[in-house]
Amino acid sequence: MNISINASFLPHVDPEESLTFYRDVLGFELRLDVGSGQMRWLTVGPADQPDTSIVLTPAVTDPTISETEREVIETLMAKGSYGAIVLASPDVDAVFAEVEAKGADIVQEPMDQPYGLRDCALRDPAGNMIRIQQRG
Repeated sequence: MNISINASFLPHVDPEESLTFYRDVLGFELRLDVGSGQMRWLTVGPADQPDTSIVLTPAVTDPTISETEREVIETLMAKGSYGAIVLASPDVDAVFAEVEAKGADIVQEPMDQPYGLRDCALRDPAGNMIRIQQRG
């Protein structure tokens, strides 16, 4: 079987803030921009990896979600406990220095984890947790 990851989905609260973060802070390219206002889906990804994307979607647009469910989702997002993604870099310390200089919301500076990885953590404008681990 030959299967690869094509896209992962993360919620956004403000599409412009999310686009600015993923494009200007992480250096991803915008691939698709669909819809308008709060009903806007953005597809972004690393320029050198055209087959791998992150789709940033409106957070709570499903009409079947109750107001209570919506509040729970928004609370989890604000805490960074709802959406998450793990990225990798050959130099996590250099990436950390760059994203910190660009004003990213830092959760954890680079550190060696007890399970053998070196990583750091930050949040995007919607509160999604982004971990960046040392590759190689």
